[in-house]
Amino acid sequence: MTGTLEQLFGSAARIKIIRLFLLNPQEFFTQGEISRRCKVTPGTIRREIFLLKKIGFIKEKPEMIENIIKLKNGKIKNNKKRIQGISLDQSFSLLSPLKNLVVNSAPVSRHEIAKKIAKAGKVKLIIMSGVFIQDENSRADLLVVGDSLNRGLIDRIMRWIESEVGKELAYAIFTSEDFAYRLSMRDKFVRDIMDYPHEKILDRLGLE
Repeated sequence: MTGTLEQLFGSAARIKIIRLFLLNPQEFFTQGEISRRCKVTPGTIRREIFLLKKIGFIKEKPEMIENIIKLKNGKIKNNKKRIQGISLDQSFSLLSPLKNLVVNSAPVSRHEIAKKIAKAGKVKLIIMSGVFIQDENSRADLLVVGDSLNRGLIDRIMRWIESEVGKELAYAIFTSEDFAYRLSMRDKFVRDIMDYPHEKILDRLGLE
């Protein structure tokens, strides 16, 4: 048991990979997808996957994927390829306590997220929900309100947060005017976030 725990928490890259599988328990990933989602080099991914497979945390299974190609003559070619899909092994003995420990611990601080997003323009409001408060029913994980926002920078910040959190984020970006209008009209999307559990990590609008 002790040896397994030491192997589980041996590196920051390993924790990222563990979070990815715990938050996406039904999904199969290729090593390339794991590398992209976790922002970890392919060489490191190969080593970590070998170790996590050895202790029974993950398993590999051949998956057949179809790649539809349209040829120049107009014909369709179905190029099937077999790959090794990697998924969480639901029979792993430490799965439940590990999920409680890893998923409920914040991989990145609220302050750091707010600080990074605030660099994208005149940010007035940042609301966390969904994956950040363990609410799977939330419409969005992050809501950002502001003006003169650099959408490209926000997208890059979201990709970074995703690599740390281990799950693709659902997020929304509004201008101050658009958000105020939606709030006054009781827009369903906005009310579904505001009326249910959420956490404001930046509020320059003075919302109740």
